[in-house]
Amino acid sequence: MEIGTGQLVLAGVMGLFLIVVFRWVMHVEKWRSYSVSASGTETDQHETKVQEKPSGLIRWLTTVDHKDIGLMYGTFALLSFAWGGIAVVLLRTELATPPADLLGVGFYNALMTTHGITMLFLFGTPMLAAFSNYMIPLLIGADDMAFPRINAIAFWLLPPGALLIWGGLILEPLNIGIEGAQTAWTLYVPLSIQQTNPGVDLMILGLHLTGVSATMGAINFIATIFTERGENVTWANLDLFSWTVLVQSGQILFAFPLLGSALVMLLLDRNFGTTFFTIDGGGPILWQHLFWFFGHPEVYILVIPPMGLISYILPRFTGRKLFGFKFVVYSTLALGVLSFGVWAHHMFATGIDPRIRASFMAVSIAIAIPSAVKTFNWMTTMWNGSLRLKTPMLFCVGFIANFIIGGVTGVFEAAIPVDLVLHDTYHVIAHFHYVIMGAIAFAIFAGVYYWFPLFTGKWYQQTLGKWHFWLTMIGTNLTFFPMILLGYGGMPRRYASYDLTVGPVAYFTDLHQLATLGVYILAVGQLIFAWNIVTSWLEGPEIVDGDPWELGEVGMVTNEWHWLDRKRETALMDGGTNMENEDQSTE
Repeated sequence: MEIGTGQLVLAGVMGLFLIVVFRWVMHVEKWRSYSVSASGTETDQHETKVQEKPSGLIRWLTTVDHKDIGLMYGTFALLSFAWGGIAVVLLRTELATPPADLLGVGFYNALMTTHGITMLFLFGTPMLAAFSNYMIPLLIGADDMAFPRINAIAFWLLPPGALLIWGGLILEPLNIGIEGAQTAWTLYVPLSIQQTNPGVDLMILGLHLTGVSATMGAINFIATIFTERGENVTWANLDLFSWTVLVQSGQILFAFPLLGSALVMLLLDRNFGTTFFTIDGGGPILWQHLFWFFGHPEVYILVIPPMGLISYILPRFTGRKLFGFKFVVYSTLALGVLSFGVWAHHMFATGIDPRIRASFMAVSIAIAIPSAVKTFNWMTTMWNGSLRLKTPMLFCVGFIANFIIGGVTGVFEAAIPVDLVLHDTYHVIAHFHYVIMGAIAFAIFAGVYYWFPLFTGKWYQQTLGKWHFWLTMIGTNLTFFPMILLGYGGMPRRYASYDLTVGPVAYFTDLHQLATLGVYILAVGQLIFAWNIVTSWLEGPEIVDGDPWELGEVGMVTNEWHWLDRKRETALMDGGTNMENEDQSTE
């Protein structure tokens, strides 16, 4: 097989880069194992005296502190969110008119591919890892993660993974024969085998790195929750966010290694003439079985920890404990198990045995029950509660509303006759994005605002936070509800153009333009969010005490706020001041 000049140049540059990085890391700093003492300081395990963290860039490159790694995960995820968001704004702008007259079909397909993979693997999973890394040791009373260095390695696999995933688009302007992959995020064969573009290989390698990263993190979370809990934290009173991360980590251990194996086989088919997924070998349906055995649990890998965030944050603003705590835990475990039994509902239209289809339809409908249990528990918790509509609470309520729409549309698609009509239409996009953007992102925003005083010791701007919520809520529904109607009208997804000689072109155009307007509103909301977070982190008013949300009044002060209180007391003893800012806003 002839190797192109572009591939040789890329291999040489990557090899040189890795050598330089390896030599620099070996000489720049001794690796230390830091552990957090009761007073909040880091100590070297090999020395008895207190060791200060390195300063500046060296600190962030060599840290193994779970809080630092959590912040790096969060920063990486938000940058990826910006990349994927810019891509979708361009996609929606193209779809505002029927002809493909802005981006062109090839560039549209490349942006569509990078948008899907970025939001799932470079934003969703890392952002949840950010919360998990920062919060779980604090919530369970641990000093740090069970394996701090593995924790750091898991994060540092992500930036090169992202560069590989985006590599085709980044290198395309250089005209060296590498372009953005045009396979969509599902990498369906034979399309992903037939494309000779090396950008597809780069993307597959990048996906492999992100899978290894997620698997290492999952092992670490399981070990931490099982072995590092404080004496007062038992399975009976373990917080719901930790429960959901534990279930998510178990799912990752089963799902991501399978994805890695399938990706290796796809690479071999593309480059070495094997026949795992070709017509002469296992066939394209084998790829779909392997991919969706990972792909549908991946949806629950992404949504279960946000359910934990809502279950944890919502009661703080209702003045009541979560209704049915045990049932929420049991429903979480049920989701984790059942998520591995529904993958073939993505394949109802492939011609698989009708008896197999019927069994998957039954399980796919049944899996709605644990989600419904959670939803009713959240609603009952709010019923007759003393509600405080702070920004985190608004995002919790928005999560529930959007999740109901996403869940109900999913039940329709789980029915074989309905799915055969709606398969590969915009109805599928609407269902999926009501869960991903309408629910998961809302829970993430609720967590960011709720723990912002913990992360920074400062307050964000209340008015901007609520503007962010309303713009995001309106933008989400204006973007995705028209897609439900587009699906009923028969508009297929993954098309750059709908300039047809027959059909409801005007109907499609009006709904696409509404969806495009919704994306613009969403983009404005996220710009306000970014401005609020950055300016508040730099210049926001200081919090007065370690209970910024006044949780003590309802008896819900949890371990992380006790940790913040001890940290503030330590800072005062070291020479700080406790001056109250009269002008500060505490919502």
